[in-house]
Amino acid sequence: MANPGYGKRAAADQLPRTKRDFAHLPPREAAIAAYIDRLPDGTDISVKSLAKQLPYGQCALRTALNRIQRAGHLRRGRERMKTASGEFRWITRTWFTRTARDDDWWASFTRGDVPEPEQPPDPARTTRTRAHILLAALGRTTPALSLSSADCARLAPLVEEWFARGATEETLLAALTAGLPTPVHSPAALLNRRLTDKIPPPTPPAPPPPRRRLECAECGVPGHPEALPGGICRGCRGERAPVNPPAPLPAVAVHTRAAGIRAAMSQQRPERKPTPR
Repeated sequence: MANPGYGKRAAADQLPRTKRDFAHLPPREAAIAAYIDRLPDGTDISVKSLAKQLPYGQCALRTALNRIQRAGHLRRGRERMKTASGEFRWITRTWFTRTARDDDWWASFTRGDVPEPEQPPDPARTTRTRAHILLAALGRTTPALSLSSADCARLAPLVEEWFARGATEETLLAALTAGLPTPVHSPAALLNRRLTDKIPPPTPPAPPPPRRRLECAECGVPGHPEALPGGICRGCRGERAPVNPPAPLPAVAVHTRAAGIRAAMSQQRPERKPTPR
């Protein structure tokens, strides 16, 4: 696995895996792409690391990766992410997709217009969610709030909404157990009322999609996706930037400049001495 912030990152919106995903690539590139496709996210896919696992040298791997990139399966760049401390920093990324994409798709992906892949559900939470476990444990710490399994299943969606609004387990437990009446005739009805009446306000809207920027695979210079077709900048492709001719000066400016030149020349012209007769 690569260091945090490096390594393979699966791009979004990929089609299911088939045997002919990389049939359009040369045999060597197809084998390398199929190998990378099966690696988990975060795996180090640098040239040096791949050379230790595959029967190819670093130069051959570098050439193959560039061809895989030009075919639309790979892009290199950076992504602005929010850290645990709340600060933003740029993270190095190498995005890979088994489904070949054109430059327009990569431009949309860079802007955040492509939906992120859904995370598979956690098998450990398919039957008993965090909310269900919290409700079921209430009876051990507060016997008056003992609930049946059916009560926990019915109240769990309300607890999940608290979590979705940013509430912690400590905050939720305090709201459910503080100032209980004596006796508690119906624990489920009491908790339903408290979960409904004391629910915190909704969280603010989700932040905009993470900002991304692509980099040239050859020289690493950052740029807009439109300036990096195939993941390569204009300079590394051997193309020169178009030079626009200067705009013509207006007539008034031309006359003013000409008058200034004539005045300067007349001041520099030496005075003629009268010739003796």
